Amino acid sequence: MPRPYLDVAGISIDCSGPRELARFYLALVGGELLWENTSSSGIRTQSGLNIVAQKVANYAPPVWPSASIVHFDLDAGVSLDESIAYAVECGATEAAEQPDPRWRVLLDPAGHPFCITTEVYDG
Repeated sequence: MPRPYLDVAGISIDCSGPRELARFYLALVGGELLWENTSSSGIRTQSGLNIVAQKVANYAPPVWPSASIVHFDLDAGVSLDESIAYAVECGATEAAEQPDPRWRVLLDPAGHPFCITTEVYDG
């Protein structure tokens, strides 16, 4: 069977407060608010990625460090420290455990880990 058309439509993130989480990522990476309601909120980032914060009953934040967590890697350009400070200003917290000095692990307001790095993938 030939491969049908499939592409990434977006990334959904479980949480208890979709408005707050979507607005956190909107402040952090920029873009536009696509919608906002009690069950989900969506943004489109400046790079065109759709992020959907979706409300889940009895949400429990992931525990860092652990296995099998999908997380964002954000490019800090040349200033890792400045990008970390901005993320914290937006509502992130730095994770207690930091496995590698080339990037910093932070937690979004719903407890999901994400990384900020100056080490950009180049294939």
